[in-house]
Amino acid sequence: MLNVLAPALLLLNGLAAGVLLGTQLGGFPYLASLPTDRYVHAHAFFGQRYDPAMPFCLVGTVALDAVLAVGTADTAARTLFAAAGVLAAATALISVTKNAPVNRWMRTIDPEHLPEDFRDPRREWGAWNHRRSLLTITALVVNCAALGFLL
Repeated sequence: MLNVLAPALLLLNGLAAGVLLGTQLGGFPYLASLPTDRYVHAHAFFGQRYDPAMPFCLVGTVALDAVLAVGTADTAARTLFAAAGVLAAATALISVTKNAPVNRWMRTIDPEHLPEDFRDPRREWGAWNHRRSLLTITALVVNCAALGFLL
């Protein structure tokens, strides 16, 4: 079972961590540098591409961490899988409550005709994205450590 679940876990967690690391290294700095109208267009473009994949990767990571935490006899590995699952779940919670709503909202805005009451979400969105990036990358490190106890 471990020989199937462990690679799947590392794949899903690694994809999520890679996407979020990419947003920290290039995606968000680029978005933050744009004028507001171009930012709205670019954010909508990126958001519609990442939103379908990221929930699958994060929910898969949480589920596989839970299965491995319950099914592993090694106490250290079990504890680490559980901790990584909590970190991934916290990422998913931030995504659902803080980032995804902004992504959906940005897709409804016409960059050529910004609403008069438009409030630029970059600062807050970026801060929450930074937090979830750190959580997901930490989950990947913790998952790698857990697997180290089983090799």
